[in-house]
Amino acid sequence: MPGDLMIVDLADPAVPTVGEWSLPGVMVGVCRGGVPRSDSADRWLDLSSFTVTDTASDDRRVVQVSDIDETIALLSDRVASRPVAAAICDDVLRAGSAAGSTAGGLITESLAYSTLQAGAEFGGWLAAQGPRRRHEQDDAVLLSRDGLAMDITFNRPDRHNAFSNALRAGLIDGLTVALADPSVESVRLSGRGRSFCSGGDLSEFGMFSDPADAHLARTRHSPALLLDALTRRLGAGCRADVHGAVLGSGMEMAAYCGVVAAHPDTVFGLPELDLGLVPGAGGTVSVPRRIGRWRTAYLVLTGHRIDAATALRWGLVDEVNEPAPPS
Repeated sequence: MPGDLMIVDLADPAVPTVGEWSLPGVMVGVCRGGVPRSDSADRWLDLSSFTVTDTASDDRRVVQVSDIDETIALLSDRVASRPVAAAICDDVLRAGSAAGSTAGGLITESLAYSTLQAGAEFGGWLAAQGPRRRHEQDDAVLLSRDGLAMDITFNRPDRHNAFSNALRAGLIDGLTVALADPSVESVRLSGRGRSFCSGGDLSEFGMFSDPADAHLARTRHSPALLLDALTRRLGAGCRADVHGAVLGSGMEMAAYCGVVAAHPDTVFGLPELDLGLVPGAGGTVSVPRRIGRWRTAYLVLTGHRIDAATALRWGLVDEVNEPAPPS
């Protein structure tokens, strides 16, 4: 059943088996005192949604936590409260591949997102919200050019650059210009105010009445596809300088850039499960490419946030420094 959470002790020689004829669902491995070295344990590290341990590990399938029992209790509560979203998140991450097509991954993600938009979990969250409001702002994204370098700056500082349709449109315009102009050799993405981007503008969630139309809007007007194309062209020349809250879509988009530089105060997270959703701005493609599907699942399913030092250690960011302020 979707709400079932399987916990597997990797030190137990009698761990259960899962048939190849069924999807495993949300499965969390537990390693106390370090990851055991055995073929059975390694198979479960691969198969699990992720594995928690109380010791340091560089294995991207594993997450060190301060208290294993508390983490499992939290997971149990969260998966029980959002069973369908948790199961679909797990499915989407398993379906992806670090070397796979960006477009294919985004289509899979968006179809899953639309499925959840039509579901009871998101519907329950939406019913508890206030009136829907569209953000209108002509200068939501600032574009500037200095020789061969281009700056794209989110300009909604009063709302921590919450990613509204206006910001999406401005970002798409800027990325389209950069892609169309072969003289552009570098692009810097940043945000004004206290945060780079705190995620989607919740007051605009649920404005599409038809999930099928929402899927087409997401995939036909996708900043993620443009960022991916720009990074393939520019490599390290496509850069995100992030600070403050880098949550949800903010984290998902930054992860596409060739270089992500974080201020020491930066906090990262993927809070979409709280809404009964999965990451929907390309994060099920971009984030696993940087940190693996296992740690991506950990961030979504637990709702935990990580600091800049952890993000650097995991590979979510490439540098931790004090970047120049947005222009």
